[in-house]
Amino acid sequence: MKTGFVYDDIYLKHDNAAHPENARRLEAIMAYLGKKGTLKQLIPIKPCPATIEELLWVHGEQQIASVRQAAQEGDAWLDPDTYVSPGSYDAALYAAGGTIKATEAVIDEEVNNAFALVRPPGHHATRRRAMGFCLFNNVAVAARYALARCERVLIIDFDVHHGNGTQEAFYDNPQVLYISMHQHPHYPGTGSIKETGSGAAMGTTLDIPLPAGCGDDEYRLVFEQIIVPAARRFKPQLILSSAGYDSHWMENLAMMRVSVSGFAWMVQVIRELADDLCSGRLIMALEGGYNLDALSASVKATFDVLLGNPGVEDPLGESPHDFTAPDIKTLLRDIKKIHNLV
Repeated sequence: MKTGFVYDDIYLKHDNAAHPENARRLEAIMAYLGKKGTLKQLIPIKPCPATIEELLWVHGEQQIASVRQAAQEGDAWLDPDTYVSPGSYDAALYAAGGTIKATEAVIDEEVNNAFALVRPPGHHATRRRAMGFCLFNNVAVAARYALARCERVLIIDFDVHHGNGTQEAFYDNPQVLYISMHQHPHYPGTGSIKETGSGAAMGTTLDIPLPAGCGDDEYRLVFEQIIVPAARRFKPQLILSSAGYDSHWMENLAMMRVSVSGFAWMVQVIRELADDLCSGRLIMALEGGYNLDALSASVKATFDVLLGNPGVEDPLGESPHDFTAPDIKTLLRDIKKIHNLV
């Protein structure tokens, strides 16, 4: 199995040490992958900056200009959650461009699958604004690129936050099925089951707003009862995944209980869907995940699944905290009814 990865030191130039989304995230990931010998098994994919024309597929001119201007002026805040530093604009261009290059490498069969280890993350960035730690929407830009070469793209977003920007980009586009499972209510407040798409794209937005406290068992039910049948019905020709690891039980910015093994299981299901439905065409792009130990171990486990390595290391195990698992049966029943998955 040939698995590609995108990385460049330019992604470290977007940095604010006091912010949870900082350069240490990628530094920790790369150090851990090197220590475990994973990097030796991967095929590097060299990123290049996205062009303005490519960004305009998803973002407005004013949004792009505001990020560029703020970075040129130095350290600044675009909103209470989202910062720029002097290197942020270039890093963001390379993050979007790197995700495009990963997609291109998979479509051109240079690799079987790929993981874009890029930052800043992207799934909250909308046409008009950067928000939620995100500057440009890496996965949405890559999906637009993919649509020039195939007819149907599936995006599976397992970040703990709803990808409002990605949803907005394809809300009226029947060629893209966007599926998001996320803690709700939680930032940014969107992603209810009633948000299903518009016009000809009715039904191609599938939101799964999960209550706090969900862990591996609940996520397994979501995949088995909602995501897998929806994906098989859609028959994508390529799968993109917004890979956010902030639903891990060690995270402080959310209240979920997923383990490293749980993430590995989810990625395995996504990979099997790609193998069955679209000749293995699968591209993942890094989104959230801010506990460095949980993030690094989860990314390593993801690569093991993509590579087809036997076994998954979970050095952190399951949550030691006592939780009463929420009952999501009614939620899943309602989603299946809305999307005719019964």
